[in-house]
Amino acid sequence: MHDDFVQQGKRRRLVEEIKRKGIKNIDILNAIGRVPRHLFMGKSFVNFAYKDTAFPIGEKQTISQPYTVAYQTELLNCKTGEKVLEIGTGSGYQAAILAELGVDLYTIERQEKLYINSKKLLNSLGYNVKVIFGDGHKGASEFAPFDKILITAAALEIPEDLLFQLKIGGYMIVPLGKDVQTMTKITREGEEEFAKKTFGKFSFVPMLGGVVKKK
Repeated sequence: MHDDFVQQGKRRRLVEEIKRKGIKNIDILNAIGRVPRHLFMGKSFVNFAYKDTAFPIGEKQTISQPYTVAYQTELLNCKTGEKVLEIGTGSGYQAAILAELGVDLYTIERQEKLYINSKKLLNSLGYNVKVIFGDGHKGASEFAPFDKILITAAALEIPEDLLFQLKIGGYMIVPLGKDVQTMTKITREGEEEFAKKTFGKFSFVPMLGGVVKKK
């Protein structure tokens, strides 16, 4: 597959749709306009790549709806050079959007098959992303502390290990809840002090622990 004028035109229309839905950050809109989402999806879904909806990517996971990706990224409010940890690499699409914003990105995937595929794709597209095979609940303490942490799956509760991998003043964006999730921002205000702020309702696949080896 390649990125041609047809796909680029579809991306421009997607960007306009997301903009109408309320995303204002021009850097995020530009990033979505640059990242070839169709390359992050199975061939059977290529014709639907620029619809604003989620699609299966295998291993009971999905590539998130572009609006949701943009919404979480806007809440994350990344600055160039910040060290960011993403929990749940999945297809690698969200990681590509973050990489386009110039962050120092670390991303963890628990499904070895998805880890291998996303690492290969991100590298082939020229993104300098550290892709890690591991349990997202445990984070990446060897690279901590992080300015920002983004969780791209539904957490029933906030993993404590991740809280303490944030810098003081840093924050985490996480969808919290079982059936329907509330997008939540957790700010580390001190060694043991955290503040919470909630936003809209979303639907994510569940955040699971452990790792799954490729068969």
